Amino acid sequence: MSAASTAYLKLADYFIRCRDNAANLPEEQDVTPYWSGVGFSLNGHRLVAPLTEVAEILSPPACARVPGAQDWVRGVANVRGRLMTVTDLNRFLERASEVADGRRRLLVLDRDELYTGVMVDDVLGMQHFPVENRVTAPPRPEESPMAAYLDGGYRRDGEYWSVFSLARLARDPRFMRAASGE
Repeated sequence: MSAASTAYLKLADYFIRCRDNAANLPEEQDVTPYWSGVGFSLNGHRLVAPLTEVAEILSPPACARVPGAQDWVRGVANVRGRLMTVTDLNRFLERASEVADGRRRLLVLDRDELYTGVMVDDVLGMQHFPVENRVTAPPRPEESPMAAYLDGGYRRDGEYWSVFSLARLARDPRFMRAASGE
């Protein structure tokens, strides 16, 4: 046998042994795209705000009351050297919260010139929904002041989560007119 034939047989043997002992490559899997947001509750409703609209989540800071402001404006607070208006979303929507203030949380909206904390009953953490579970209309039409800020929702495990748009809230002229005389 020639040296070339011996070398070829040796390479063929290496190939066969490598192939037989190689770990299987992962199989191609379908990847499900997800939509993510910050879950929160408000008067027993499960809501989720788009991640792009929530700058941070805070415990309610001490506020200085603003004379002449609407009753849903809790006041202004100094948050790391910036003045933030703090609003009570339940009161803005003409409802009362049954949750003690110390247990409530703020979803912070920091957009353009608006830096405000919107007080909600509780924050339920990051929520991830398969994009295919998007529902454009709620299962039952909302007949509440909240309906103007809802943008469809998601179904998961038999529950419906409405998407609450803080950006829509910020564009509402009534929300932007916090003075009680306006």
